[in-house]
Amino acid sequence: MIRILSIAALATSALMIAPVAASAQTAGYYSATPATAPTKNTVITAGTLWKCADGVCGAAKSTQRDVIMCQMVAQRMGKLTAFAVAGAAFDEATLAKCNTVAR
Repeated sequence: MIRILSIAALATSALMIAPVAASAQTAGYYSATPATAPTKNTVITAGTLWKCADGVCGAAKSTQRDVIMCQMVAQRMGKLTAFAVAGAAFDEATLAKCNTVAR
């Protein structure tokens, strides 16, 4: 009986820690990788908060079209080497279109 309670307590503790670790990451609906690492941990584009760590920035889903979101972040952060929406990376042509507005 005691062994079962110990396992249940351990499992509950693990479930409580997992959301904290996940929330510390920059993952989001959008993921942008600037060619030059951002100097700030957060950037705002048209009301969308981007959180950056280890050279990658993430943001929650926006009402803007995906290409527009990419262009807005490229305009604020410079040329991007990668941009993904819901885990799907932009192809080279779409990323090049996005980078036309990079500062």
